[in-house]
Amino acid sequence: MRTYFVGGDAGDVGEFAGRHVLAEFSGVAADVLDDPALLCESLERALDKAGATVCDLTFKQFEPHGVTVVALLSESHASIHTYPENGSVFVDVFTCGRRADPELAVQLLRDQLGAGVSRITTIHRGQDGK
Repeated sequence: MRTYFVGGDAGDVGEFAGRHVLAEFSGVAADVLDDPALLCESLERALDKAGATVCDLTFKQFEPHGVTVVALLSESHASIHTYPENGSVFVDVFTCGRRADPELAVQLLRDQLGAGVSRITTIHRGQDGK
């Protein structure tokens, strides 16, 4: 099922503006980064607390290790790609509109995964409400 948001106030998802948060975490336990159920639950919890609407969530576990998790959001998308052998993970959260806070989602995920080091960059996209 696909939901479309049309019109409404500036907080609506249909606004052609958004924030794209790109992050790298390190110092995460290898067993955490190789556990798809834990990663899916952590991402979904962080997105929910940040005000995003998760439409679908899927993952792929790689051999001998590593997991990719992708969340389809009403507001756009989020993903995790892990490197357990390095204790590292890439995170990508893009949300349109102002309803969801992708920076908060990334911070919550960082804390849930117990990252020792994080590098977070936010890119403003679109027309920023114009």
